Amino acid sequence: MGNKDDTGYKTLKGSKNFRQRLLLATLTSTPIIIEDIRTDETWPGLRNYEISLLRLFESVCDDFKVKINETGTKLKYKPGTIMGGRQHHPHDCHVSRSIGYYLEPLIVLCLFAKEPLTVRLKGITNDSKDPSVDTIKSAAFPILKRFGVDSEALGLKIESRGLPPNGGGEIVLSLPVVQTLTAVNWIDEGFVKKIRGVTFSTKVSSQFENSMIRAARGIINPLVSDVHIFTDHRSGPPAGNSPGYGISLVAETTSGCYISVDTAASHARDEDSAGLADDVKKDLMPPEDIGEGMAKVLLGEIAQSGVVDSTYQGLLFLLCALCPQDVSKVRVGKLSRHGIETLRSIKDFLDLKFVIKPDPDTQSVILKCIGCGMKNLSRKVS
Repeated sequence: MGNKDDTGYKTLKGSKNFRQRLLLATLTSTPIIIEDIRTDETWPGLRNYEISLLRLFESVCDDFKVKINETGTKLKYKPGTIMGGRQHHPHDCHVSRSIGYYLEPLIVLCLFAKEPLTVRLKGITNDSKDPSVDTIKSAAFPILKRFGVDSEALGLKIESRGLPPNGGGEIVLSLPVVQTLTAVNWIDEGFVKKIRGVTFSTKVSSQFENSMIRAARGIINPLVSDVHIFTDHRSGPPAGNSPGYGISLVAETTSGCYISVDTAASHARDEDSAGLADDVKKDLMPPEDIGEGMAKVLLGEIAQSGVVDSTYQGLLFLLCALCPQDVSKVRVGKLSRHGIETLRSIKDFLDLKFVIKPDPDTQSVILKCIGCGMKNLSRKVS
């Protein structure tokens, strides 16, 4: 939990919820100190990707002040003004996490910027850990639209794909600003009417994609007739620096919900050293298994009866919390770990609690909250 010390800094402990803490501290202009960051681990302190996220925030803010001690186990952070605007230099996202890790907090932050954001991010576009740039575009953007974000002004262009371990992907994100968000009453998950998806391959045979599509269709087609899975085979510079392949699938429902899953198969980098992990010598998961596996995961997500999939619960809760002081009501499937951690950070920074009620008829959960009334104070009113 956070306590304010005499200098007005809120003190937090540990490495958990780093992105949400950084985001909410910046939105609420709360200076924070985070202590004991991975003090008990072999490699203590902030990770490279967390430092990269700090740099990214710094590039879109003015008067941003951050101090990190020598071991990286203590961070002192004083937020500045969220500027947004057209960023002239690309930001290199550290390849230990994919671009999706950086996008979620950046998107929410820059809705409240002075100027609409245009930024080029380089790194990993698809992996098996973070949301892919594909599902951010196809599933997260529609969530933003529900809260009144101008969908015409939202853009995400994949200029090159980048897979682990070496990345080489590049995207351009365009984001409008809002004066305030709009509270939602979003509890009707609807029925699946169509499934869209994309398979991609970089520096390997495009046959991998056909295998993934065939396998995924084998599971989905008996249940949904309107299925289109596109292919995105890349070679040369647009294929980035590492070989691999993957798939992202999105189910669209009759009530306008988008439920997504994605993964990628590529050689992993060992977390703690710069060298490649031992499993490079092993073969990657066969494309058939990936196609079939992801189709099954998608059906599992749909069965949870939420209006968003488990990946985007955190984003949904943040947007509800930042709404005007009206009631938002949303339905999700089983609460994900990321969702629960986001609720804790919201309570910590905004002193805002959600009322959580399980719905006995489905396995879903209904959450209600009154927004904190976040306003974009820096935006010029036209």
